[in-house]
Amino acid sequence: MLSLEQDLQRKKNTLQEFKDITLRVLNYLPHVLSSSEKKGDYLIYSSIIAETKKYLRPINYKLFINNPDRFSEGFEKLLEVNRKIKSHHLTFSSEEKNTINSVLYTIQQSIGAGLDLLVNPNSGRKHAGNRFEELIKVVFSEIGIPNKRVVLKIPYETDQGVKNYVCENDLILSPEGRSSSSTSLDENEIVVSVKTTSKDRMGKIFIDKILLERFVKHKLKFIGIFLNDVQRKEQDNISFTLVSGLFMVYNKFLTPLDGVYYLDPPPNAQKEPYNAHIKPFSELITTDLTTLLSTS
Repeated sequence: MLSLEQDLQRKKNTLQEFKDITLRVLNYLPHVLSSSEKKGDYLIYSSIIAETKKYLRPINYKLFINNPDRFSEGFEKLLEVNRKIKSHHLTFSSEEKNTINSVLYTIQQSIGAGLDLLVNPNSGRKHAGNRFEELIKVVFSEIGIPNKRVVLKIPYETDQGVKNYVCENDLILSPEGRSSSSTSLDENEIVVSVKTTSKDRMGKIFIDKILLERFVKHKLKFIGIFLNDVQRKEQDNISFTLVSGLFMVYNKFLTPLDGVYYLDPPPNAQKEPYNAHIKPFSELITTDLTTLLSTS
């Protein structure tokens, strides 16, 4: 069996694999956590191992399921909700939507917490981002949405001849019978940017949309999916990193996005006018995808 450190850095391909690693971390944490500081809806845990003190990323205790048995129960409920989505069920309760956000948040933050404790910070950030992309991809596959990673090659002239700018897209969601290639995107597909945080990355989504629309010569559907926009400040505090005013300016003066979704939305996302653009991830897979993938 792989060590927990190795398992955290290994690619995950199924929801069951994500469940397994989450349970490993949830059973590990009580043995190594030393203390916690409460800041609003967040807890900042610390651990002292071999006389070295480490801090975990802020954890939203309203979303995070720290009990392994309760997590397993929630995970089974998530599978039931996924089956309903796949069978094109139209209505979902608030409890079902909360299950989606809470279970997926617990999976990702468990992985993040494990990486904070066991892996060097630079490598940990990279692996946390990779696991989040894999998690979101697996969710779309579970609910029957065709998806793939697409790399578009955009040609440009240089003094040495034509070269290609490589534009990587985290995920492309496709309606049945539609498909993209390395040189084109179908107008009914959805380009998805998947990142753990929008910090230093939000602007790139808008620029990529403008760039790709000019390249393929038609309108495209673009959405962003983020884990959260909160970070630890110093040792025992937090700060929110969504630049909400700039987000609205980009939407108005650059190009509008078709939606931004969070597992743990920042406080401003719940206020007007931001709540018209930013929603919980559960709203995407239970409601908005049907409209976004419409070919009419």
